[in-house]
Parts: sequence; C-alpha cells; structure tokens
Amino acid sequence: MKKYLALFFIAISGLAVANSIEKVPSKIEDGVESTAPEFHNMPKDGSKLALSYVNQPPMIPHSIKGYQVTKNTNQCLNCHGIENYRTTGAPRISPTHFMDRDGNVTADTSPRRYFCLQCHVPQAEVAPIIENKFQPTKVFGGN
Repeated sequence: MKKYLALFFIAISGLAVANSIEKVPSKIEDGVESTAPEFHNMPKDGSKLALSYVNQPPMIPHSIKGYQVTKNTNQCLNCHGIENYRTTGAPRISPTHFMDRDGNVTADTSPRRYFCLQCHVPQAEVAPIIENKFQPTKVFGGN
C-alpha cells in the first residue's frame, strides 16, 4: 500500500511540474511567422561595385528574382556559361568553377561550384541592417 501511495504522490508532483513548463506551439496559428527579406528594385544594368577583399566572389549587378537554381537547372548558366557568354555579353564563369576538389579540370561546372548563390549575392545600394565592422587582412591587400 505504501508503494502505491508513494507512486501516486510522485505522479501528482510530476503533473504539477508539467503544468509549469511553457508549451511549444503545437498549431501553425500559435507560431511566430517570419517573413522573407524583400527584394529591392535592382538597376537593369548595374555597374559593378568594388570588391571588399582579395578573392571576394563578384557580386551580381542585376536582379535574380524568379531565377531558378536547382540540381537540375541553373538559369545563371544561360548567360554566364561557356556556350553563351560571348553572345549575351555576360562575364564568363571562372575557370576555377570547372575544377573538382582534387584540382582536376573537368568539362562541366563542378558540383561544388554549381549553386552560384552560395558565394555570389545580388548587390543593391541599401542601408545596412547592422553596422559592418569588416576589415580585410593586411596581408591580402587591406589598408
């Protein structure tokens, strides 16, 4: 009988503690909705901004809204690929994008360089969200 009484009090105290724990939102309505950053109006043919450090990936001087970059398609290559850059006037992708991880040159874009937006971002003249305190290393051409 004492065992059952002890188990009963343990269960009751467990329920009391459980009621004091804040619940995780269980419904979509309970959660906080985050919004994607807005697209800024990009210039049609933007001039290139100066790079901030040596070997910085070039920024994209045009809007990429609606561009599709998936494992099956990369719309950036429609203009910047080897086959089309001469007719479109777009800069050709770097030869380093055709090297595998061992440094071997391949005929196709390397899978690790295929997703352009890993490194390249659209440029826009907007106020920074937070203060930028970035300083390039002096060894690599900084001030």
